Amino acid sequence: MLPPQTPDRPQPAPETHDPADPHGAGLKVSHRPIPLASILTAFAIAAALAAVWMLSFVLLLGFASVLLAIALRNSAKGLARWLPISISVGVFLALGLVLAVLGGLGWYTGPEIAKQFRELFAAIPEAWTTISDWLHDSSLGNMMMGQMPGGEGAGADMPDGEAIPDVSSLDGVLGFLRGTVNAATGSIVNLFLVITVAIFLALNPRPYVQGSLRLVPIKHRPRAAEIMREIGDKLGSWMAGQAVDMLVVAALSGLGLWAIGIPLALVLGFIAGVTNVIPYVGPFIGGGIAVLFALTQGTQDALYVLILFLVIQQVEGNIIMPLIQRRAAGLPPVMTIFGVIAFGVLFGLPGILVAAPLLVVAMVLVQRIYIEDILGDDLPPHRPDAPPADWPGPQQD
Repeated sequence: MLPPQTPDRPQPAPETHDPADPHGAGLKVSHRPIPLASILTAFAIAAALAAVWMLSFVLLLGFASVLLAIALRNSAKGLARWLPISISVGVFLALGLVLAVLGGLGWYTGPEIAKQFRELFAAIPEAWTTISDWLHDSSLGNMMMGQMPGGEGAGADMPDGEAIPDVSSLDGVLGFLRGTVNAATGSIVNLFLVITVAIFLALNPRPYVQGSLRLVPIKHRPRAAEIMREIGDKLGSWMAGQAVDMLVVAALSGLGLWAIGIPLALVLGFIAGVTNVIPYVGPFIGGGIAVLFALTQGTQDALYVLILFLVIQQVEGNIIMPLIQRRAAGLPPVMTIFGVIAFGVLFGLPGILVAAPLLVVAMVLVQRIYIEDILGDDLPPHRPDAPPADWPGPQQD
């Protein structure tokens, strides 16, 4: 009688041992070939990252256009609640009101602002001379200059009161002027491009939202639509809060400088308000510029300006911003500081200007996708003040 047959089982591959490793405790290396799909995926990811890096400036301009479009559309919705107009008409009306206000201010205060800017530029050499004299006359200033590149003996070969003629000085001046004109022209073109794209986005955001959602798998589109809506709401509230904060800082700075008697109060207050949009760094820039040009009026005036900006920043940081952040998107201070530094190192000035709203987007993505969807933790749900009636929502194909 034949013995019963057992079903064939796949036999494990014989283990190979390294003669130099008798106990078999060494690292086992697989000799299986890497799938072609994995190789192509790795190259695709690397190519996408390289493209994002090379087109970073264009992407930042696009993000700035999205921010402006959100501001225009939210303003249009506010106007539509009070006036019997459509959202599209409200977009053009909001843009027209902004241009009208800026044009009116320019018409009534343009000559005075131009005069103050001329005085501001004329005061630069005097302010720099004051700082240079202080650096040369103090031991701390000499130590600081010694640490600068070329600081030691920089002017040893120059006679007293005379400058060594430089044959290439005219070429240097022309090059500086050419670079300034090119930079100004490029900035104007970029600003016009951002405004144009923002108008198209604000008039009809539905195709762009739907196009973005179509890049997401069908079963995840409802979740992606919720996250996109939350990002839009957070960016809108952040911009509204920043606008109020900038106006308050500009008004307090201008009135305070005018009360002290600083002749450039209007311009310096405007600069303080605009630079305040940069978190934690902007107040130092605006205050430093004001203190620098107050030195031309005297050390006592510079001290008064320094005290004024310290008081304004205390009021803004401890009273104004907490009131604004009750309805606006608040960012953790440490993350904001490092985010501004990181985006500044990577992308320069454009990265610094949009660092805070980019952090708002990153914070929402980390909370909703990583913490909630991947880790499974529970976070407070997003509750918008008023659900937008024109939100396109996801489409199920």
